[in-house]
Amino acid sequence: MSLVEIFRFRNERIKILHLTWIAFFISFFTWFNMAPLATTMMESMDWLTREHIAALAIINVALTIPARLIIGMLLDRFGPRIVYSSLLVLMAIPAFMFAFGDTWTQLMISRLLLSSIGASFVVGIRMVAEWFPPKDVGFAEGIYGGWGNFGSAVAAMVLPWFAITMFGGPEGWRYAMAFTGVVCLIYGVIYYLFVRDTPEGKTFVRAKRTGAMEVSSWKDLIWLIVWTIPLHAALGVLAWRLEGMGFLSETILYTIYLVLAVALVYQVYTILKVNVPLLKKGIPEDDRYSFKNVAALNSTYFANFGAELAIISMLPMFFQLTFSLTPAQAGLIASSFAFINLFARPLGGILSDRMGSRRNIMLVYMAGITIGLVGMGFMDSNWPLVVAILITVFTSVFIQGAEGATFAVIPMIKKRMTGQVAGMAGAYGNVGATIYLTLYTFVTPQQFFFILAGGALASFVICYFWLEEPENSFASEYALSSVDEQVVQEAEVSEAEESVVVQKKVL
Repeated sequence: MSLVEIFRFRNERIKILHLTWIAFFISFFTWFNMAPLATTMMESMDWLTREHIAALAIINVALTIPARLIIGMLLDRFGPRIVYSSLLVLMAIPAFMFAFGDTWTQLMISRLLLSSIGASFVVGIRMVAEWFPPKDVGFAEGIYGGWGNFGSAVAAMVLPWFAITMFGGPEGWRYAMAFTGVVCLIYGVIYYLFVRDTPEGKTFVRAKRTGAMEVSSWKDLIWLIVWTIPLHAALGVLAWRLEGMGFLSETILYTIYLVLAVALVYQVYTILKVNVPLLKKGIPEDDRYSFKNVAALNSTYFANFGAELAIISMLPMFFQLTFSLTPAQAGLIASSFAFINLFARPLGGILSDRMGSRRNIMLVYMAGITIGLVGMGFMDSNWPLVVAILITVFTSVFIQGAEGATFAVIPMIKKRMTGQVAGMAGAYGNVGATIYLTLYTFVTPQQFFFILAGGALASFVICYFWLEEPENSFASEYALSSVDEQVVQEAEVSEAEESVVVQKKVL
């Protein structure tokens, strides 16, 4: 697929791609609607402090981790069309609640619920994989992720203008935030009406089990449980930070720890319930996959997307203090991270499609991130500002390109489980951001960059030993196992039976 084809809107798969990245764009536009209006909120509500805003920023990612896992399971069961539409429509509710909230409890609960919209990314990964063959899926996923991610930057640019110019007054921020909820609601309906899960003549292959990810061996079962633990631990870290900031009591903190422990036990039970019968029965040879590939991709998204979120959070202040810039100048330089997403992530996808080895491209990107972050670790006030900006842009290109390369591989691990694999890898991106931002509170910015470089290097090593070149990496069709074909046949029979029932009712 060439760049020119991206603008051939009469092609149905191209139309689906554009409708899907716009859905992701709107999700991020709504998710990050608070940051550009934070100071206006504090002026409007004189009891609101910077500490409240910082706590809301933490809460804004709290449910994204479990939501990505849950959405991934629902996605593989019900299909991307209904899941994306439902998510957008439902998330309009907390968007309205937050916009018109007057108390801390209202703001906190609505922001917590709204953090679930961060799971929207996972849905489009499966939708794009359904419409694009392996040879083009990297580029398509890169367009989806890169262009959709830009919604956060657009929110920062236009929402203050809406609040001041269009709505005016001290309460203008409320209507600007409510506007994002209206857009979510309307587009959720549009998406449902104008897309479908698969091209004409293709059947959506659903996961046989959606309560937990299927594995192919007893060893992989243990690894799945091990890699599930950090997803719960990260939520514990978020709660610990909120308690340290004075927004949770010690009693509530330990209650959250207990809930997370119970949730982990239940998830492990579900993993065993789903997989033990399958493993005892025996997994057909052509339906096996190695979980170490999932683990490798978890590590890459931890290291690249986690680093991106962490760097965006601290980069403006770093440039402002290190190079004695104004807040506006520092903000403009830091915004390059968001703008580079427009081409860097698609570039990572298209290189993965074109260079003959998706594994090697992943390794190159992780090495590039390591080198770039080491360079940023040496930046100080003695550096020429232009050189500092160049090394920052270099690092950003590799970080976001690696994100595109990661999701160029995910649909090929196990097609019918794409949602669950994408959900787990996506959740690890948020785990990375949580761990990195927590560590940032204990170190200098330069030390922080070296820590990020260490994470990228660790992911490089994991990928070098664990990541395998996917089967049919550059084919025109995804590899289907005997189990996949059986699922397709069952779905086709079910659809035929439903059609007969409908015809009898009509007659």
